[in-house]
Parts: sequence; structure tokens; C-alpha cells
Amino acid sequence: MYDLTGFQRDLLFVIAGEEEPHGLAIKEELEAYYEKEIHHGRLYPNLDTLVDKGLVEKGQRDRRTNFYTLTRRGRREIEARRDWESQYISA
Repeated sequence: MYDLTGFQRDLLFVIAGEEEPHGLAIKEELEAYYEKEIHHGRLYPNLDTLVDKGLVEKGQRDRRTNFYTLTRRGRREIEARRDWESQYISA
């Protein structure tokens, strides 16, 4: 996870928190968090990077809509990140 951008880490967390979210649902969640528009040219290449790294799987709901899920590796990476963060931030 150390080689991901902050935006890519945020994508992982959004995908982890939803059940098979599609791209526009992920986009809406991030826009609400960032309080600004997320352009498709930023969103989809970063999702593809996460797929290429084996952290996310991309499925097809219909001919126009893809959905995203975390892989086992993606879940392990999130857990490892949260363990690392907990060393520095007490709950």
C-alpha cells in the first residue's frame, strides 16, 4: 500500500465500504468527501491501476456498467495499513 497515492488509498476504502460499487457510486462518495468534482479522467485510470496491482477486481454488471470489489490482497493491504496507523493514532 506504500506505493499508492492518497487518492488510490481512498478508492480502496470506498470500495471496501460498499457492496460491488460501480464507478459513478465511487465517484459520488469521493466527491462528497473531497467536496469537489472528481473527473472521469482521474477516477478510471486510478481504478485501473488498483486492478493492475491486484488489489481490486473489476466485474461487469451489464454492457455499460462495471463494478469493483476488493481482492483478498486488497483487504490484507487495508488491514495492514490500519494496523500501521494504529501504532501512531490511538482510538
